[in-house]
Amino acid sequence: MLRKPFGLLGIFLIIVGIGYFVGAGVAYSKVQGGYDALQSFSSAQNVELSYNEDGDLVDRGETEGALAIRSLLEDDWGFPIVDADLDPNDPLVNSASEYMFQMATIAYHVLHGTQNVVLTEQALTGEDGTVATEFDCNGEMVPVPDPFPADGVTCEFAVDGRYWTGFDRSIPVEAEARDMAWSGTAHALVAELGVGAATHSTLQLALGVAALLAGLGVVCTVMGAAFIWQVLSKKEIGSSAMTPEPLTEDEPRALAGVV
Repeated sequence: MLRKPFGLLGIFLIIVGIGYFVGAGVAYSKVQGGYDALQSFSSAQNVELSYNEDGDLVDRGETEGALAIRSLLEDDWGFPIVDADLDPNDPLVNSASEYMFQMATIAYHVLHGTQNVVLTEQALTGEDGTVATEFDCNGEMVPVPDPFPADGVTCEFAVDGRYWTGFDRSIPVEAEARDMAWSGTAHALVAELGVGAATHSTLQLALGVAALLAGLGVVCTVMGAAFIWQVLSKKEIGSSAMTPEPLTEDEPRALAGVV
């Protein structure tokens, strides 16, 4: 068999197939280690999504809020939610869809929240040293009291869907409201949840690679076995054709009569 090209090719394919199986096993073990670590990290944080008794997602007890958050995630951000990940029997945030939904929850409340902005006299003092007589609050010009209040002037500012770059820093109220709405805590939570979502997606990709390697191992092994079987089959057929069948009792007499 080793002298036949197909026999050598069959042995080579089986060896390659074994290599693919080894690679698949290593990749799968790494993926499982990543899933275990992600699960442990999520359990330590104990962040869970909220569901009602019907198994529907809720936000602050209302399904309407959860639907609005889902719309932000799917329609505005274009993230494909996997419904199977949103399991009311497993509310722990440990999958890409759950991480992204939690991120969208934080962003939604920031985008639709209000900030109580307090402006000091210094904040309304121009470069020429004069204090402004009015200030912009939600698009309306509000007069500044004279004398200036010791506690400052206030504005209940509506974020109104503004992201970090959507604020006009030339307007004192918006300049103050930006840091209040998109605080360091909000940015940190969004970043942490983004890392969780990316990690889970990467693990899913790695699991697909492990499955691909296993599939290639099966294909190479089957093809190698088929080549070897073909070579052995031809060898058996050739050997049978070259071996003469034994003569019967009457055949020697017949041959002698001919001679």
